[in-house]
Amino acid sequence: MELIVIGAGPAYTDRRGAAGTSYLVRTADAALLLDFGQGAFPNLASTLEPSTLSAVLVSHLHPDHFIDLVPLRQYLKWEFDPPRRVRVVGPAGLADRLDALHAHPGFTAASLEVASLAAGMQRIGPFDVEARLVTHTEESYALRVSIAGSSGPGLVYSGDCGRAGDLVPLIRPGDTLLSEASFGAGPVAPGAEHLSAADAARAATAGRAGRLLLTHILSGHSRPDALAAAQAAFAGPAQIVTEGDRFEV
Repeated sequence: MELIVIGAGPAYTDRRGAAGTSYLVRTADAALLLDFGQGAFPNLASTLEPSTLSAVLVSHLHPDHFIDLVPLRQYLKWEFDPPRRVRVVGPAGLADRLDALHAHPGFTAASLEVASLAAGMQRIGPFDVEARLVTHTEESYALRVSIAGSSGPGLVYSGDCGRAGDLVPLIRPGDTLLSEASFGAGPVAPGAEHLSAADAARAATAGRAGRLLLTHILSGHSRPDALAAAQAAFAGPAQIVTEGDRFEV
């Protein structure tokens, strides 16, 4: 299973070339997209034919995690005859938000097959996907993706999360933890419901993860300092990801 970083940006950044949060997980014949933030569509389209996605999974309903469903919808509708469709699985109300953005009931349904995400396990193509509610919005999920039926390591993606302990039940020994570290080396702003790099590292340690990948760091927070904070709290390999990075999971 391969992880490709399509976008590693947060809600706002001054990092040139950044795209909003989006991560492609694929095998030889299937691919899942985890979140689809602002500016991620071009990176996806240059990596994979978007209409071949098995599904897009949306962790929560903040626009920096789903807004590029709009160009995906337009692409599927207007570039193919007949239009193609892609499955999207996310929290309740996702389709309504996209429709409201355009004041166009049915906008989403024209090309996106939206289904509700819920806590628990589901099979999507060759992948097992486990979702768990985490502290952030009223309905926010962290996700674990693995090859169906495999006992080997998987990928745990934090989405946005305000309490590191929420991630630990998803992590299996040897997993890769891909975690937001919005506030870098910290501290986290009161009420923000996000993690620092050290918070993510503590979750990786508690879950016995094999590797920690940090992402979603806001501008104004030092990336080297964030990495140092993570390395002080996690003994395994750790790095900050950027667009185009690829990992075997």
